[in-house]
Amino acid sequence: MAINLTKGQGINLTKTAPSLTRIRMGLGWDRKTTGGPEFDIDCSVFICGLNPAGEPKLISDSHFIFYNNLKSPNGAVEHKGDNRTGAGDGDDESVLVDLSLIDAAAAEVSFIVTIHEGAERGQNFGQIHNAYIKLYDDVTGAEVAGYDLDATFSSETAVQFGSLYKKEGHWHFKAVGAGYRLSLGDFVAGYQ
Repeated sequence: MAINLTKGQGINLTKTAPSLTRIRMGLGWDRKTTGGPEFDIDCSVFICGLNPAGEPKLISDSHFIFYNNLKSPNGAVEHKGDNRTGAGDGDDESVLVDLSLIDAAAAEVSFIVTIHEGAERGQNFGQIHNAYIKLYDDVTGAEVAGYDLDATFSSETAVQFGSLYKKEGHWHFKAVGAGYRLSLGDFVAGYQ
């Protein structure tokens, strides 16, 4: 049975699902209104180590996974492709994470969703609803945990949906749900 998380909650994956090594992160959303320019919503993944101050920073530029770089150097993280419309039921974008292959320097894997050219097009997450992130066991297909973004966004063009992070040798998943008025480029600069 899946664990339903609220904003800020997390679970210890090592204890909750000890055999879990291959994870599929499913992300979804719907547009509230029709008409106007299409929304191009993109999921990006930042595989980070910690700098001396304890802040997450990209291990390398190739550890930034997005629509133009679908796979991490060792294949531990793979983005399954860009859904430009979000149409249809189910997950709009998926990311596979193999914890057995993940870089030893990795301390956090953050899932950031941005609206491509959102500020320029006057688009924001206030025009989106039914947004969620789900963590599945990729081997069995079972949902382990999920988080329905319950926050109200009005002008944000980016949201950190969730993150996997390592603490004391255990992998955890945290429902983040933090909104920002930033572009994808702003996030890349912040994680470098």
